[in-house]
Amino acid sequence: MEAAPAVHAEGGPLRAELAAQVRQIADTVAGGGAGDGVAGGVAGGAGTPRPAGLVEPATPATPATPATPAARAAVAALLHVREVLAGKREGIQYVTAPGALRVRFMASAREVLASGDSWRYGLRLALCMGLAQALVSTVAVPRSYWVPLTVTFVLKPDFGSVFSRAVLRAVGTAAGLVVAAAILEVVPRGWWEVPAVAALAASLPIVSRSSFGLQTAVITPLILIFSDLLSHQGVGLLVPRLVDSLIGCAIVLVAGYALWPESWHSRVGAQLADAVDDTARYIDCAFATPSPVPATRTRLRRRLYRDLAGMRTEFQRALGEPPPMGAHAAAWWPLLVAVERVIDAATAAAVRAAQGAARPTAAEVTAASTELRALATAIRTSAPPPPPTPTAPTAPLAPVHREAAAAHDALAGRRGE
Repeated sequence: MEAAPAVHAEGGPLRAELAAQVRQIADTVAGGGAGDGVAGGVAGGAGTPRPAGLVEPATPATPATPATPAARAAVAALLHVREVLAGKREGIQYVTAPGALRVRFMASAREVLASGDSWRYGLRLALCMGLAQALVSTVAVPRSYWVPLTVTFVLKPDFGSVFSRAVLRAVGTAAGLVVAAAILEVVPRGWWEVPAVAALAASLPIVSRSSFGLQTAVITPLILIFSDLLSHQGVGLLVPRLVDSLIGCAIVLVAGYALWPESWHSRVGAQLADAVDDTARYIDCAFATPSPVPATRTRLRRRLYRDLAGMRTEFQRALGEPPPMGAHAAAWWPLLVAVERVIDAATAAAVRAAQGAARPTAAEVTAASTELRALATAIRTSAPPPPPTPTAPTAPLAPVHREAAAAHDALAGRRGE
């Protein structure tokens, strides 16, 4: 993962044999031929049989050994992966040694209890479930258990778009009821329904990857067919199902979405700023003197990857929200791309330096990290970002400064400056 941005930043095509080795490793891991050999090589350490189809890695002393730092990083990474899979290296190497069970439990509990997202989700779910249960306890609703079930399904704990799921749940339920009505009315009860159930069940894994609405449209007739086998109510199940689902969706839209101020504001900007701040810390660590413990840089790099994943997840969630939030989230897209390029440039610079390229001076490192922190502050606030730091085109951190300048331009363009 680290070597890829360095190779991309260096430009030029990747050597054909390196690209072939990447594909071979992917096929070995994904294919059934690796089987227990791959698992044993990763977990069992040295002496584990080499997986089938995995050839011996080429030695770095061959004449084709690359001369550029980025290519050397790619070769070193491939050799490491192949040797782990072949059982020639100790398998899983922890970034830090796992602590005692009590320490890990306390750390996990502290992380959960201190998570603002977890608390907000818990409060939303408690409020919506309380309202749903109070409603079905005071108002006669046929098959009232469908109301809290709908609330639970819509408020899934994945921090996705609540609005989109509520709307898709309502639309998908209505579409599924049309299918259920046709089956319950036309197909005789009993074994004749088996082909219909088999077809719906077979399509469920496919549609589940496409849309929450399609998933609901397939699950709804399945549930109603099974309910009819027990209750023998036929199409009489359709209206209660529709009413209960619409009530549950309405509760979520009001109590789980509209009443919460954060539903009308995107967190994309805050996550972008956090990612830029972490990039500055990564640069400080990667080029520190003396060189830091490798595990420290690895932890920061993994944190950067988590930042990237979090940014994309939040961006996708915000896009599914109704106007004006969806439009505001879309305006973050150029800056999101620019921040990703900043992270790639910082990673590439660290990889190249680790493979023998010129290292930046302490002053250059300070200038780059200071510029990135100023950019993060500008993203969080309405203050205009400072002008880009001038640097020599051939300086080791010149790509970081160029991408930071592009991020400044993207931020100014988003604000209409």
